Amino acid sequence: CFMSLSSPFSGLQVVAAWASVPFPALPGCSLADTLCAYQQDVPWKLLSSWREQKVNCCFAQSVVLRGIGKESSSSQHPAQQPQSALHSCGSTEQVLQHYLHSLFPGALSTAHVLQQPCSTLPPYPQFFSPLLTREGFLQDRPPSHPSAAVESVPVLAALQSSPVLQGLLRSLHRDLQKLNVRRWFSFFSAGVEQDNFQEALEELRTLSQCYEAGLGADESEDEADSD
Repeated sequence: CFMSLSSPFSGLQVVAAWASVPFPALPGCSLADTLCAYQQDVPWKLLSSWREQKVNCCFAQSVVLRGIGKESSSSQHPAQQPQSALHSCGSTEQVLQHYLHSLFPGALSTAHVLQQPCSTLPPYPQFFSPLLTREGFLQDRPPSHPSAAVESVPVLAALQSSPVLQGLLRSLHRDLQKLNVRRWFSFFSAGVEQDNFQEALEELRTLSQCYEAGLGADESEDEADSD
């Protein structure tokens, strides 16, 4: 899933959507405790059907976390030595902001934390793991007596401009090239000309090149060969 928007970076007009539903928070643990377990990779997944890819860098991102209260910013006693830089932050929003800056140094990052979780009451489908509590927090093992349905879950959502978008846009470009638009009479009856369609395809390919930074040589060669 990706969308177009205006951007302060020249040529960067698209973001990819990522999410974690539910966000993998443990009951009684702080946000710093949870994020310390994800120092090498982010705890959210790309919402596109395109192949999974680890994000090593990004240009800009906006992240919103719901369902984590202010009291979850730190679980340690004030007199204790901070376990990590994340534990030294004074609020959940600062914890999330510090985490984003540590994983993606130099990127433009904004972080927002809302205490209200996402409701999962009926008719929301109950497809959750038995490890979840009614409030959507993870447990180490399933309860001996299953509780009621999950009523709410903490959720993290992110919009990110990163090199992952090069592969997504080039894949879309390849799929559109395979279409024989001359057979779609309704397509051109709406006022679209063949030349305009080809021009839009070329613009899509050019746009994908704006996200080339951060890709390894092997990745670039694989994409070029597939074209």
